[in-house]
Amino acid sequence: MTPTRPTLAPGAPLDRLAALARAAAHPTGGAPCGCAEEGLVGVLADREDGTVVRHGALVVKAHAPDTDPEAHRARLALAARPDVAGALLPPLPPPPAAPEELGGRPVSVWPYGAPVDPGDPDAAPWEEAARLLALLHRTPLPPGAAGGLPAMRAPLKAALAVDRMRRAAPDHPAAATVLAARRTVPEAPANAPGLLCHGDFHLGQLVRPAPAPSAPPAWRLIDVDDLGTGDPAWDLARPAAWFAAGILPPEIWSRFLGAYREAGGPAVGADPWAELDVPARALTVQTAALAVAKSTAEDRPLDEVEEVMIDTCARIAGRRTG
Repeated sequence: MTPTRPTLAPGAPLDRLAALARAAAHPTGGAPCGCAEEGLVGVLADREDGTVVRHGALVVKAHAPDTDPEAHRARLALAARPDVAGALLPPLPPPPAAPEELGGRPVSVWPYGAPVDPGDPDAAPWEEAARLLALLHRTPLPPGAAGGLPAMRAPLKAALAVDRMRRAAPDHPAAATVLAARRTVPEAPANAPGLLCHGDFHLGQLVRPAPAPSAPPAWRLIDVDDLGTGDPAWDLARPAAWFAAGILPPEIWSRFLGAYREAGGPAVGADPWAELDVPARALTVQTAALAVAKSTAEDRPLDEVEEVMIDTCARIAGRRTG
């Protein structure tokens, strides 16, 4: 992703985040660094749930304003553990005297990593992603009440997407279809597995940081905002939902699931859909609900992929309303 230069006036939250990123990248200060001229400074993401600014070899993230501080600290501590370094990108220490939050949003510092190229889908690292998830799911929980880790947020995110659709587009012709599909998704069982989970896996959660000397570049999972304990089948649910909807080709799904199993991933058994059916239905509903909400906010019709997800909800529910 090519960064763009921040353009907000001095003192604005994005400008302060950019200043924090520069201080982290160049803790000794001094002369102008030249990073901007090299195209290494800019905004990588600016959304309600997270703003990410790059400066040189690192990025600084401002997390969502409703982030729970204790849960956030527990997630960062987990990402810094050596036993998950092969799966998760580890955080970096903040610069001296750096604030823990900006504008009520917790901030964190990370190495910069090159993302998956959306323009080259044939090169998407599906097998590498599957192996990273398997490694994360196999990692023992931190000692002592799971190290204070909260539950991973995947089921909550699905529910929040439906709530967002209800608020933003209650009269949309497809809303009833999405809600009908939502009613087929049961509550999570009380005896669900309690393993380490990413909580929001998709290919946008992969980066390849600069390798160590004489080491090949390796992919790592990023974004710990939804990390926690839970049923690891939810981390496979998005590609499973895409496969079921006909968006993800069968050969890619087979490669992804095969690599996960070969790496000892514990989320699925002999019949993967025994564990994946409910999470995949929930992710289908989540994706469709967000599509309805976003298309309404942007005053545009559903695009082709969004229509596919609504049609998949209709199959789940047995009918389509619009």
